[in-house]
Amino acid sequence: MSELVEHVDEHDRVLGIVERDEAVRENWLHRIAATICRDREGRILVLRRAETLSRFPGYYDAMVGGAVDVGESYEEAAVRELAEELGVRVPVRFLFKLLFREGISPIWLGVHEAVVSETLVPDSGETDWYGWLTVTELREVVDEWCFVPGGREALRQYFGS
Repeated sequence: MSELVEHVDEHDRVLGIVERDEAVRENWLHRIAATICRDREGRILVLRRAETLSRFPGYYDAMVGGAVDVGESYEEAAVRELAEELGVRVPVRFLFKLLFREGISPIWLGVHEAVVSETLVPDSGETDWYGWLTVTELREVVDEWCFVPGGREALRQYFGS
């Protein structure tokens, strides 16, 4: 059985509990929490997703995240995902929600920001590569490299462009 998520409507109200694979297959809205990580110098973490992942294998992303579990807040999910995927426990700051209908299925994307000064220990099953880019460097590559569509759109809102 796949992970359980809350099927939500266009106003992010819970309609029911479903398996994530079913939500994707049926194009049902569900929640994803993601975090843009910055270091003390203001650089932004960019990752290349593992080739073995079922969703966007080999794509780049400037966010770390995943599905919001049943009964979990966006913030709780963001903190959990940082621990699972990067091996760090840091506070997150909620920035905005984005209703995103492109990609593999429609989602409510809760975008957060975190300052990470700890050593990263990325989950090798999730990440093939990572690096810290300046805002200028990231702006130059975000439309050139193959980025996860929701991550690219969230970065545009984050940068205010």
